[in-house]
Amino acid sequence: MILFLKKVGYTLNFRTDINGLRAIAVIAVVLFHFAPLLVPGGFAGVDIFFVISGFLMTGIIFRGFNNNSFFLFKFYVSRANRIIPVLTVLSLVLLILGWFNLSPIDYETLAKDIISSLGFYSNMSYWHQSGYFDAASYEKWLLHTWSLSVEWQFYIIYPIVLLFLKKFLSTNQIKWFIWIGIIISFSISIYATNKWPTAAYYLLPSRGWEMLIGGAAYLYPINLNDKNKKWLEGFGLLLILLSYTLISKENAWPGYLAFFPVLGTYLVISANRQTSIFTNNLIFQKLGKWSYSIYIWHWPIVVYSYYMPIKNWVFIGIPLSIFLGWLSFNFIESYKFPSFNKWKQFIFVKPVLFAIAAGVAATSIYLSEGAAAQRFTNKDNTLVKELSSKIVMAHRGNGYCFYSLHDKTLKVDAALGQNCFLGSTASINEVDTLLFGDSFAGHNDPFWNEIFIKLDKTYQSVSTNWCTPSFTKNFTGPKSHNSYQQCLLNRDFLKKSISENKYKNIIFASSWNAVLHKGFIDDFLEVVSEATKQGIKVFVVATPTSYIRNPIQLLQRSIYLHKPFDLSRYEREYQSNNYVNDLLSKKLKKYPNVYFIDRKMMFEKNNTFLFKTLDIPYSIDGKHISLIGATNAANYFINSPNYIDISKGLY
Repeated sequence: MILFLKKVGYTLNFRTDINGLRAIAVIAVVLFHFAPLLVPGGFAGVDIFFVISGFLMTGIIFRGFNNNSFFLFKFYVSRANRIIPVLTVLSLVLLILGWFNLSPIDYETLAKDIISSLGFYSNMSYWHQSGYFDAASYEKWLLHTWSLSVEWQFYIIYPIVLLFLKKFLSTNQIKWFIWIGIIISFSISIYATNKWPTAAYYLLPSRGWEMLIGGAAYLYPINLNDKNKKWLEGFGLLLILLSYTLISKENAWPGYLAFFPVLGTYLVISANRQTSIFTNNLIFQKLGKWSYSIYIWHWPIVVYSYYMPIKNWVFIGIPLSIFLGWLSFNFIESYKFPSFNKWKQFIFVKPVLFAIAAGVAATSIYLSEGAAAQRFTNKDNTLVKELSSKIVMAHRGNGYCFYSLHDKTLKVDAALGQNCFLGSTASINEVDTLLFGDSFAGHNDPFWNEIFIKLDKTYQSVSTNWCTPSFTKNFTGPKSHNSYQQCLLNRDFLKKSISENKYKNIIFASSWNAVLHKGFIDDFLEVVSEATKQGIKVFVVATPTSYIRNPIQLLQRSIYLHKPFDLSRYEREYQSNNYVNDLLSKKLKKYPNVYFIDRKMMFEKNNTFLFKTLDIPYSIDGKHISLIGATNAANYFINSPNYIDISKGLY
């Protein structure tokens, strides 16, 4: 195959292959969000959109350069006319529906997200909140707008940089800077994906190369005969499909793996087959035409299914997404807004004015704390505020020992992180028990504090984020976080304490699900083995029930909307059946002097406790136990038959 690279741009007519690629991208994204098991790598559809955007934007800019007809303001206006109207209408619809259906905290969060989405910095906002694949992501109505923000940031910066270079270089010389940008951005992507995975996922520096690859496809078109075009397109489509099926959210992304769907898209665009049955068929051409609107409307429909769990929602949600996409394309996206060339005509750009109006409305809702006073009674608001003040997690700042390095006032320090004691102050000089682990050990501090006060004993508590009991350097969290270094210090302390037989008892608590998922169970069993060889009694605390939704937010919604509070339907199936706890319990039976403290010993059957007239969940965020929850769990445990055996074991 002979490839001839022409250093001229295409005349950019309507490209059926690109329209078909849009369909291939949006189908994957929608399927991934509604049924991730069907297309585990469907999120790579966003990367395809990025390549397409880079190709089209580069074409617009360089054709303008060649014809001396490129106006920066006109470029921005055309992008605004294309993107903003649908996003603004979605934002207004969510604000209206949210007024009647969302609790104040949810409504306030929605308003904040609308502001960041319409301001096109939502990618930075979500970067600071959580990872894209976290369970909490399914409560963010506008999470998908992160990709629009990345594109807008690219649209703003890209033409400015090219205009600057144009002052000093010829058009052909500028083209080589595209390759320099690709190399730099791709290198950043690989490095950042390993070191700062969430930032790499959301931010432009690690995504820019994908759009620049699209630019390279425009600037260096490949001339082939029809037979070779088919082979090139086929190989490109194969790379895309393999990315959808062989890559999953478990893989670090974007990083080097994103190269495969990006290369596949580049090859399909370069093949330039306008009569391909794969891309130029009736279904793909229609879906491609509606793809932007489908993308915009589908995610809130996904989020709704998490707010109101409905079986087989995929069979309702996907057709509804397509229908709303069609409706949106025909009545919003296709509306022709006038274009302008001069900056002083800014006030006539209607989509921007509509977005500003929607942003003002969202800002007023955000500043009024979700319009709580306007929408709900003083009784409901007072009750929720009282609960919110009590339902917090135990940490250093409220009298307990969890050394969370999410707190920027704390630093990696062995002495500060390890010298913390709870229980009875009368026996502070006779400490023979250690509590060790990650945040799941930290959230148990109030539980053990109550028990050790009753026993008139003191215990030492050593816990930090993601620090599962181990003698290795394996870590369930990101090793770029300061807690990793603190964890290594804590593990050195644990190993030394066991070898020196410093304690009679060691209590281990951790996110055993994370330990199992990462394959670190044997690491923990090695610790148990070494401790029991030294004659140390080991107590292992089960992981509490976890939920796909935040139980406290569910409680607030039930109070505000006067609906029944039922946690059971939100339990994670693989955790609610006690799988990891049962596994641990069985494996620990071969070691002497090991006590397993099961959930049934600590928590009431429905995983709630009575506070005034309300059933309050022990869980604070779907994973951890609140301070008041842990205290009530201790009271429940003390009054149970299991307390006698455990308390005897602690002596």
